[in-house]
Amino acid sequence: MNTQAHRFSVAPMMDWTDRHCRSFHRVLSRRALLYSEMVTSAAVLHGDRQRLLGFDAAEHPVALQLGGSDPGELAAAARIGEAFGYREINLNVGCPSDRVQSGRFGACLMLEPALVADCMAAIRAAVSVPATVKCRIGVDDQDPESSLFSLVDACAAAGVDTFIVHARKAILKGLSPKENRDIPPLNYDLVRRLKRERPGLTIVLNGGIGGLDAAEALLGDFDGVMLGRAAYHDPGLLGEVDARLFGEAAIVKPEAAVEAYLPYVDA
Repeated sequence: MNTQAHRFSVAPMMDWTDRHCRSFHRVLSRRALLYSEMVTSAAVLHGDRQRLLGFDAAEHPVALQLGGSDPGELAAAARIGEAFGYREINLNVGCPSDRVQSGRFGACLMLEPALVADCMAAIRAAVSVPATVKCRIGVDDQDPESSLFSLVDACAAAGVDTFIVHARKAILKGLSPKENRDIPPLNYDLVRRLKRERPGLTIVLNGGIGGLDAAEALLGDFDGVMLGRAAYHDPGLLGEVDARLFGEAAIVKPEAAVEAYLPYVDA
């Protein structure tokens, strides 16, 4: 896999990173890897696929994030995603919402590394595009030292080589999804250790990265950085990504970005 592909990405965010948002982000950066909102495998199989998965080719490179825990269902959904043209299929092993827990996917899957590995093996067998995992460092009472490595090692044994790690625990009992984005402390050092001890894997850091200065500094230790809320609330920073992080092209100014976005809005 081209590790440069993950050097900078914008996180999948429910209700935020829809196709209109991604099209706007794309006029600011040609190189940032963009992710869909999480779509459950069941929704892909039984729902309105065009509404759930449709996107503009101008958004590329764009990856599809799936939620689910049934290997066969995920494989079928991944095949459909690949047919729609997504460049990567990512499995959500990090979302802490109640709805996700009751459906047995998202962060609660940190408790079932063997099942996640089965899911990833099924996805990999179904598609030719890369299959990746986005996870937490652990949930609830888990010891992150063992939970993160257990999950990564199980998936790596199934052939997965790229992991996006939100560097904090998810507290499923007692914290809201919003609180789970801030309250559990970040542990970048543990993710650094993962990269150091598993040098052959592509490790992307997510969580609490406030801007490009921080992102640039962290790229010394990680293969890539993923920004979420910072990129959403201050999209102007994406206009500097290609120049600063990839050494390509000029900075895209906000006025130029709006102008470039207008044809999409008209259409």
